[in-house]
Order: sequence, then structure tokens, then C-alpha cells
Amino acid sequence: MDFSIPQATTELLERIRGFLRDRVLPRETAILARGFADSEDDLQKLRAEVKEAGLWGPQLPRELGGLGLSLLDHGLVSEVLGYSPLGHYVFGCQAPDAGNVEILEKYGTPAQKEAYLHPLAAGEIRSCFSMTEPEVAGSNPTLLACAARRDGDDYVIDGRKWFTSSADGAAFAVVMAITDPDAERHRRATMILVPTDNPGFRLVRNIPIFGHAGGGYDSHAEIVYEGCRVPVSNRLGPEGAGFVIAQERLGPGRIHHCMRWLGICRRAFDMLCDRANRRELAPGERLADKQIVQAWVAECRAKIEAARLLTLSTAWTIDHRGFSAAREEVSLIKFYVAEVLGEVLDRAIQAHGALGITDDTVLSFFYTRERGARIYDGPDEVHKMVVAKRILKGYARRAEEAGR
Repeated sequence: MDFSIPQATTELLERIRGFLRDRVLPRETAILARGFADSEDDLQKLRAEVKEAGLWGPQLPRELGGLGLSLLDHGLVSEVLGYSPLGHYVFGCQAPDAGNVEILEKYGTPAQKEAYLHPLAAGEIRSCFSMTEPEVAGSNPTLLACAARRDGDDYVIDGRKWFTSSADGAAFAVVMAITDPDAERHRRATMILVPTDNPGFRLVRNIPIFGHAGGGYDSHAEIVYEGCRVPVSNRLGPEGAGFVIAQERLGPGRIHHCMRWLGICRRAFDMLCDRANRRELAPGERLADKQIVQAWVAECRAKIEAARLLTLSTAWTIDHRGFSAAREEVSLIKFYVAEVLGEVLDRAIQAHGALGITDDTVLSFFYTRERGARIYDGPDEVHKMVVAKRILKGYARRAEEAGR
């Protein structure tokens, strides 16, 4: 397998690193201290600079104003952008908008694309994805209770959602709702586009995460849909296709997430090593001289490299052989990279001592926002169980065939 990166991609990555170094990182501390909602003017200025530099929307098709990168190339870009909490947002490839662009591009009607896709791709509006429910195990979304009943040419949506990320300030939500409770369990749900100014859409609260409720893009909302009436023309894709579309959205999304997590790992690892070299425990005695810290450095480096190669291999497989050929690998990277992320962040925080748990470094921001990596898009335990069953089934089938 050829692990070399094409020259054009290498040059693009260097341009993005330079922009982050020169334009984003100097503003990072101030923006994070104020929060995304109160820093919107600064963030929009940075976005305008990204567009002027011709770097906007690495994942977007060229016809939507993006760079039209392959999944593998965008994965490499996502790793670079993950170095800063502002990276993906400033470059227009942040979740959940990136995933919503993908499904709108594939399943949206011309009217939906005009109203939602084009302004979303241009960064003129934000969106949210409203699926998770407080009373239903997120590991089994077939149990969703939020319902959309047909009333003439409308759907009327009733239900409660939470962890609808970035709903605060979003222009519309992509809502997963049950439209046929009697259908086969994976054909019960439908995706429906709901403008957030709809009278039946109520944002109850931004849910505090480790004490931080956040605001604007950096938030996770609890939402009530109460007699929320939208036209049937707001349906995204066929009725009953909600789970199929959701799976299509999640596959590439996991590559993006994992590479972003690896970018965070790089930042935390850099901070770990810098701290170890600079921090003196006594005259002439540094953290870096302690064997336990040396072990942390070696183990973190090995795990980051292993996670990176596994993720890039998965992206390459999806690009060349399709998502179905990489189903096992997609589950493997989801839990493995999330675990590596948690370990590297924890080591970096530990090396910083009390400083590591304050907001004086970016580590606490990463830790409080990214601990959920082992939960959202399917808990680690579910991914391990699913992939293990699939692997064991393959071995059993081969054993049966060999015994014939």
C-alpha cells in the first residue's frame, strides 16, 4: 500500500496549517473565553478570510463552492483542522452541518436545495440534527418515540429530543420522527426539515456539559416539538427512509470525527511534550526525566500513529471499494480512536498538573467537549459488540465451509 500523500494534497495541508498558525491560533484563547455565540463577528471575519484564501468547504463539491476533496484527502484536512477547536467551524466543515449538506445534496428536492442546502453550504446559516431522545436508549434508535402524523398535506410532529447539537442559532433542524409505527422497525422513521422559527419548535435549554451550557454553535439543546406543523414537501427523501439516510450520513461522518480527534491528539501530545521538557520539579530535574512520563510519551505516540493509520486505511477503503466493504473498520475506528483521544488528553492534563484542569489551556475545553466521543454516534460498547459478532460470524462460516 502506498502511504505517500499526493503533492497537491501536501501543498493544501501546508496552506491550511499556515492559516491556522497565523490567523486562527492567535485568536483562539479570546474566542474560547467569550464563547462561540459572543464571538460570531470574529468567527465570520475568519470565515471570510478562509473563503478569500480559496480554502472554504474542503468536503463540499466544487459546484457548492468547496474544494471537492475525496474522503481520504478530507480526512487529512480534518486532522489538521482538529488542532484547534475553531478549525472546522472557520473552514466550513463542522458537524452537524457537514453531514446535513451531504444528505441534502443527495436527497433534497430542488426547492429544499434552494432554501436549505445552498445557504448552508455557503455558511450563511447553520443547521442541527434532531434524533436523540431523553427517554430512549441512544444505542437503539429504532425505539424513537417522536412521531409525525399525516394531516392532509402536512406532517404534525410531537415529541421531545435532546443533544440536538448546535440548535441554538440554527435556521433549521433535520428531525427523525416515526411516520409509520406499524412498519418494520428500520422503516418506521422519516427525516423531516423543520425551520426553527416554526411555532411548534421550542428550544427548552442548552444542556450543561460538565457545567458548561455553551451557546450558539458550541451547544447541545433539548427541544420539544409540540403540534409542529410542516408541509409534506419538507420530507427529506422517501417516507420510511430515515434510518437508511442516517446510516449514509454516519459513515463518512465517522472518518471526519476520527481524523478531527487525531488532530486534537496531536495538539494534546505537543502540549504534553512541551510541558515535560519545560517543567522543572527541582533544579535540573524536569518532568521529561521521569520514566513514567517517558512511558506516557512513547505510548501516546504509538497509539496516535496506530489510530491514524487505521482511520486512513478505512477512508481509503470507502473511497475505492464503498462503505459496505469498510463496515467493520468503521466500527473499529469509532471506538479505538475515541479511546486513544481520551487517553492522550488525560496524559496531557496530568502532565500539566492543576493547570491542566483550568480553562487557562485548551485542554479543559477539549476534555469537556470530547468525552462524549465514546458515547455519541453509538457507544463504544455497542460498536465492539457489533464488530465482534460480525467477525465471529465470518469465522464460523469459514469453519462450516471447511467442514463440508
